[in-house]
Amino acid sequence: VMTVLPFIEGTRILELGHGPGYLQRILLSRNLFAVGLDESTQMGTLAKRRLGISAKLTRGLAQALPFANESFDSAVATFPTNYIFEPSTLSEVGRCRSDGGRLIVLPAAWPKSPLLAWLFKVTGQSPSELSEPLIARIKIPFENAGYDTHTELVEVKSSNLLIVIAK
Repeated sequence: VMTVLPFIEGTRILELGHGPGYLQRILLSRNLFAVGLDESTQMGTLAKRRLGISAKLTRGLAQALPFANESFDSAVATFPTNYIFEPSTLSEVGRCRSDGGRLIVLPAAWPKSPLLAWLFKVTGQSPSELSEPLIARIKIPFENAGYDTHTELVEVKSSNLLIVIAK
């Protein structure tokens, strides 16, 4: 999750699918204005417990963001489900980003540990192999939505990660 931090720009950050709140905690520790959105009531409860009352979390869908136009400098999603590729999601994120803002997505990882590689494959967070055709397929929905898109492959101690940066 921390791998996306160097790609985030600005001080007003929207996290789509905040889950248990790991990224929210990091963003808040950096004194950023961080807002998390998740459809799951359970994840909202878990994140609130982890983050306390200062957390700005809301329950909702990325396809209908409850925020004003140009509310955020960056939007970020780590290991999102397929909602991230839907035209309505990409349109809503575009509406809520400031001019020049970006969307950062960490859609997949290839763990180096055999056990983690198996788990990531079973959960769909790790496609069978990283290839140019896979990267091209991942970029298509962003480009179709009008985003200037590029990808970065980031190697960390435990995994290789694919990061999509869309402006």
